[in-house]
Amino acid sequence: MMNTILMVSLVILSLAVLGCLYRILRGPSMPDRILALDTLGINLLAMVAILCALLRTQAYFDTILLIGILTFIGTTAFARYLERGVVIEHGDDPDDR
Repeated sequence: MMNTILMVSLVILSLAVLGCLYRILRGPSMPDRILALDTLGINLLAMVAILCALLRTQAYFDTILLIGILTFIGTTAFARYLERGVVIEHGDDPDDR
């Protein structure tokens, strides 16, 4: 019974990933694309977690952590780019003068 529920969850998440890919490619604005990219990362994280439960292993926990960190950093960088126009700001560095 549990395997069936996990497989159905994987199918639903796969459909969600397809929807996110569509929104990334055809999004009307850049914030929509960024939100879809963030959602795609979270969906992939959930899919790996479900695979861990399905395979009854803890081997992919590092992968889950890595996907979560990269998703957070990517979303933060895109948001900063949209807000300020640059990702990394160069401050008053004496070498720039």
